[in-house]
Amino acid sequence: MLDAQRGEAILEIGFGTGQAVLDLAKSVGDAGKVFGVDLSWGMVARARSKVASAGQSTRAALTHGDANKLPYKAEIFDAIFMSFTLELFNDEEIKAVLSECRRVLKKGGRSCVIALLRKDHANIITRIYDWAHSHFPAAIDCRPIFVRNEILHAGFHIEQAVEMTLWGLPVMLVIAKKTS
Repeated sequence: MLDAQRGEAILEIGFGTGQAVLDLAKSVGDAGKVFGVDLSWGMVARARSKVASAGQSTRAALTHGDANKLPYKAEIFDAIFMSFTLELFNDEEIKAVLSECRRVLKKGGRSCVIALLRKDHANIITRIYDWAHSHFPAAIDCRPIFVRNEILHAGFHIEQAVEMTLWGLPVMLVIAKKTS
């Protein structure tokens, strides 16, 4: 749904093991480049190794860093991808991360965010998950958020929002554009 194109510069925030980086690198081709930032040194090392083994090192530049202060110049990316990352941040940090996304995204650039979805009336699975998150946050680190509202309040224009479930938990995939 991100619709990565040949020649584009794409940023993945919280790339983890690097699987999406590999998929995006194939999509952007030799003329494009995928950049990634992750807070975990272990994930950076693992993803770099995976990218090198796949022969995609020239198409991917992975770095250690914090999404609250992205280590990139303004308006350089055509697209940004985040999957189960935004909900790792507290409410104030979410605002900072999305502000940083707007800063580094070109005008007309798009973002794809996949996140656990907070609803006004949580189902039993979500209530159990919330309990587990509050008691074991190191193991259950993501938390459901009002992802659509966060993206709208950050000044993005939502093109598409698709609700799904993952193991009974509501998930939302949002495609949004930077319009100004």
